[in-house]
Amino acid sequence: MITLLETTVIAAPIERCFDLSLSIDLEQTVSRRIRAVGGRTAGIIQLGERVSWELREFGLRISHTSEIDAMTRPTYFRDSMVRGEFASYQHDHFFDRKDGDTVMRDVMKFAAPYGVLGRLAEFAVLRAHLRYFLRKRNEVIKRVAESGEWNMFLPPGTE
Repeated sequence: MITLLETTVIAAPIERCFDLSLSIDLEQTVSRRIRAVGGRTAGIIQLGERVSWELREFGLRISHTSEIDAMTRPTYFRDSMVRGEFASYQHDHFFDRKDGDTVMRDVMKFAAPYGVLGRLAEFAVLRAHLRYFLRKRNEVIKRVAESGEWNMFLPPGTE
């Protein structure tokens, strides 16, 4: 199993960062190769809800369904794979206030299937690829949260 850790400091309110991290619409702007195709496919996903993603990676069509199975607003949520290509996948999202900023911390754990071949893929390709995607996602959340763009992704009355 591989564990990726990523920390992003965002000059925006914690509630805004938390909600943007749950936005299906924002997630789909990170890459043109990912789209929500089942379950909750737009808006802010909630505790107990699932989303099915379809991705095009490495010339393959990949399906991944995850559920928000833990949440303490606005400081923590977890999405866990319920169906997909990984042997296991869990992504914990932590949010803290610090000096007027929001510190967003991600802990992503995953394991590839196929035994030894999967372990080789984890180290040769998947670790770097998922780290790149996580950083890109966090850059988009930061840019949107710190600009006026956030109101395009959050319902009226949220901050």
